[in-house]
Amino acid sequence: MWFLIKGTFWFSLVLVLLPFLDPSSSTTLDRGPKVDVGETVSAASEAFGYISALCVEKPDVCVKGAETFVALGHRAREGAKIAYLFLDQQFAEPSDAVTTGTIATADQAAAVATAEPAAVEAEPMFNKVPVPEKRIEPKAH
Repeated sequence: MWFLIKGTFWFSLVLVLLPFLDPSSSTTLDRGPKVDVGETVSAASEAFGYISALCVEKPDVCVKGAETFVALGHRAREGAKIAYLFLDQQFAEPSDAVTTGTIATADQAAAVATAEPAAVEAEPMFNKVPVPEKRIEPKAH
């Protein structure tokens, strides 16, 4: 849960600071609304105090909220794992493993056949994106 909150905070901070690197965005932002840091900190501390008081008055709301954030954290972790596996499969260095279109040796085929089914089912399989190869120029007749 804290990972998501921290990650959101830092990602938001990066998005807020990026316009300082682009001079053309400063002219656009000059016409936009202004932010007073003192008022913003004051509003944030009042919001934190309100949420703390809510947890004191109705603890069941905070308990249910904490359970929800824990469940969302587990789902986010699984989503990150799936995204990592997908990206790893798409951009990993080529290996000696059998890929589509190759003929496996007898040793490799036996190793694949004797692999544990639980280990094979544990990781989702994504199709690799085919990369077109350079065409051979036709022979002139």
